[in-house]
Amino acid sequence: MRDLLSARGHASYLAFAVHRLSGVCLALFLPIHLYLLSLLLDNPASFDRFLDWTTAPWVKLSETLLITLAGAHLAGGVRIIAIEWFAVPYSRGTTIAAVAVFAIASGVIFFGSVAL
Repeated sequence: MRDLLSARGHASYLAFAVHRLSGVCLALFLPIHLYLLSLLLDNPASFDRFLDWTTAPWVKLSETLLITLAGAHLAGGVRIIAIEWFAVPYSRGTTIAAVAVFAIASGVIFFGSVAL
């Protein structure tokens, strides 16, 4: 039991948890996104009202968080592929740090491109 608790403090466990959390968030986002796109085809007036709603600052910040999570999920997936296909050590801190840098950079770039 003690080994299990000490493993949860490891950087690899944090990378696993962020990858899992980002995957769940993206899976929850996708049906909502597809529904909103269907509004564009079925009821353009409703879609226009939705677009007006998306100008709120908290919506822009949540979009930035979603993009950051998508970047984390993408980079974490590349890290997992590198571990499985190219025998990269799974606990190497540099790969985990690269994932974090990519995720944060994608969020910062997106946030910089969105006018609040």
